[in-house]
Parts: sequence; structure tokens; C-alpha cells
Amino acid sequence: MIGKHVIVRTYSAGVFAGILKSRDGKEVVMTDARRLWYWDGAASISQLAVDGVSKPKTCKFPAPVALVLLTEAIEIIPTTDAARKSIDEVKVWEM
Repeated sequence: MIGKHVIVRTYSAGVFAGILKSRDGKEVVMTDARRLWYWDGAASISQLAVDGVSKPKTCKFPAPVALVLLTEAIEIIPTTDAARKSIDEVKVWEM
């Protein structure tokens, strides 16, 4: 999955969508990664990875970061092209 767009669920840092740069055990490095703080219109991250979101206006995805190291990755799911497009089109959430 290296080089692919994926969703990563971590033990305590939350859920991220972005490009998988590397993986070493539970350590994952992602680029162009957005934290998926709150999503609406998908029942789980599995559905999110396949279908994307159906209610993008109520999702809360902050701006992407260029690089992130996640130390407790417990699930990595590749996204479909449609799901990636859906996630990318969610407006950046700001407070």
C-alpha cells in the first residue's frame, strides 16, 4: 500500500486519510494527511474508505499536513478513487 491513498486508524491519535509513505510495525508515516475528526454519511471507516461521505457539509476535516508520523497504527484501509475524491472535497474545517 506504500504510495497509495489510505485511511489509517490509530490507537489514540484518531483517524487520518492521506498517502502512505512508509510503515514499520505500528509506525506509519503519511504525507498530505488529513485528520478525519468527524464524518457524517458513512457508518464506519471501512465504508468511508469505499464510498466516501454522503454528507460532506457536516464533516469536520481540518487542513492537511505535509507529513505526520503515527506511532500506534492499528488499521490501514486503501481508499477507492470515489472515496478519495469525496474526502478531498470536504471543506477545511476551522474554528
